[in-house]
Amino acid sequence: EVADGALDAKGVALLGVLAAAAAALRPFGSGHAGFEPMWIVVVLGGRALGPGFGFCLGAIGMFSSALVTGGVGPWLPFQMLGAAWIGLGAGLLPRAGGRRELGLLAAYSAVSCIAYGFLLNLWFWPFLTTDSGFPPGLSYVPGAPVAENLQHWMLFSLTTSLGFDLPRAALTVALVLVAGRPVLLALRRA
Repeated sequence: EVADGALDAKGVALLGVLAAAAAALRPFGSGHAGFEPMWIVVVLGGRALGPGFGFCLGAIGMFSSALVTGGVGPWLPFQMLGAAWIGLGAGLLPRAGGRRELGLLAAYSAVSCIAYGFLLNLWFWPFLTTDSGFPPGLSYVPGAPVAENLQHWMLFSLTTSLGFDLPRAALTVALVLVAGRPVLLALRRA
């Protein structure tokens, strides 16, 4: 983004401020049934400032929030990539305005927050086999047909992470509907 001229010094400064805001918001929900208010920054930042900015914001915001919360581990690159995709996707949504834009962002937030949890399970789920003592209906089965493993992954995600994914989606949708318009206006002016 910097090399292509799409991100100047002001853009880098804004990226730093928004990443810091995401990092500051994450501890308010971390560990509490999936409530993570940081996603509002990623979704609205990506929407207002474009897909490239949203990608950078998602990755940097997740990295900095992991430093703040002590969440650095082998899962962090997967979290960073997932958050980056959410910011990128928000910037790639079709043009809309007013209530239609807020509705579009709310629907996108709901879908992306649930998809984030499901996809994030893939960083460790293939290592949960019946040989490691995991229940057969939820574990990865090496050599099994793709459809069978997809069914096991879906069941695993529904039973283990949906309880975190739904509150994350609900909070993000609520924040988009409540604060979306003024935040988008402020970001677009910046």
